[in-house]
Amino acid sequence: MHSLPLFVKLAGAPVVLVGAGEAAAAKRRLIERAGGRPVGMDDALAARARIAFVALDDAVAAEVAASELKARGLLVNVVDRPDLCDFTTPAIVDRDPVLVAVGTGGASAGLAKAVRQGIERRLPARLGDLARALAAARPALRERWPDAGQRRRALDAALRAGGRLDPLGAHEPDAVARWLADPAAPPADRTETIALTSTDPDDLTLRAARLLGEADRILHDPAVPAAILARARADAVRVPLSPGEPPQGQPGLTIILRITAM
Repeated sequence: MHSLPLFVKLAGAPVVLVGAGEAAAAKRRLIERAGGRPVGMDDALAARARIAFVALDDAVAAEVAASELKARGLLVNVVDRPDLCDFTTPAIVDRDPVLVAVGTGGASAGLAKAVRQGIERRLPARLGDLARALAAARPALRERWPDAGQRRRALDAALRAGGRLDPLGAHEPDAVARWLADPAAPPADRTETIALTSTDPDDLTLRAARLLGEADRILHDPAVPAAILARARADAVRVPLSPGEPPQGQPGLTIILRITAM
């Protein structure tokens, strides 16, 4: 990853904005849409700002403004100057409170927009309603599945493609409540084997990618590249396989990841 994606809470917070014209107006709309308050460099509230946007056509003036703001300790975004940016602004799919951000590190805003449009076509307009229902159901989820691992596995099963709460599907307003009321048993502990025929992560099948995203632990051939292991959950345990039979019967979902002859 070239950058660390973060969502910054700006509600009521000042954000320094330097510049005029359409580029500055676009940044102003973005700041206000996130609940922030655009202020100038010399505004009294600027001392409380944590981030800044510079939208100046003159390259020298933009560099001078960026340097001054960075000296104050702010993280700075300079329009059309990725070399001067501490952070970049992604293309955004807004299904509040669900946000999908697509960034290219400043390589191509057009590419980010095209990817965003492709994602936007697939996400239901009412996806935010599902997110709010799940947030409201947290106490009930903890009561139904006190163990955090079991709770996550139950959610994974419900939210997967074709599941009771498939994010890309259509849901009634009471879908979460009806799912919680279902007496069905939680997903059983299991072990799945993935045989890789390529070391390119783009060659992963949809099933393999889904299993990696759900795994509690991954037992892998030492030769499996980091780029493929990176497709797994960040908190999944990763253990290189040693000679002999891999351990069985562990809680949750265990993935055995092997490289076959290519």
